[in-house]
Amino acid sequence: MMAKPGDEIPSWTMERVTAERMRTVAAILRDPNPVHWDRDYVAARGAGPRTINQSPINVSYVANMLMAWAGPGSIRRLRVGFPGAVFEEETVVARGVVHAIEREGSETFAECEVWLEKTDGTRAVEGSARVALPSE
Repeated sequence: MMAKPGDEIPSWTMERVTAERMRTVAAILRDPNPVHWDRDYVAARGAGPRTINQSPINVSYVANMLMAWAGPGSIRRLRVGFPGAVFEEETVVARGVVHAIEREGSETFAECEVWLEKTDGTRAVEGSARVALPSE
């Protein structure tokens, strides 16, 4: 794979974040936070009547994008922050751009800016990634 600084990483879209998926993940993670399954709880705190997606799930959308681009096992580092929240029924798009290409021995790595964008253009996740690129 040829990549160079400035290249956009092909985006990855989650068409619809569902409340059912949030409840399932909360149960699997044993996450008792009601923001992930109780609409009334979220509304009472001024965030509207929609549940909030778990941050690790939002990061997984970014990871899915990177693996679709460079392959399974390609992510060497992923550091993120959470400037926003993803609510049920929203569509989000993972995006990224290559900032640098580095070669170490026989391996080539892409240093990337990555983010998860909501349809209104705001970001729910933003950070950086180091990705091993497949050999030519």
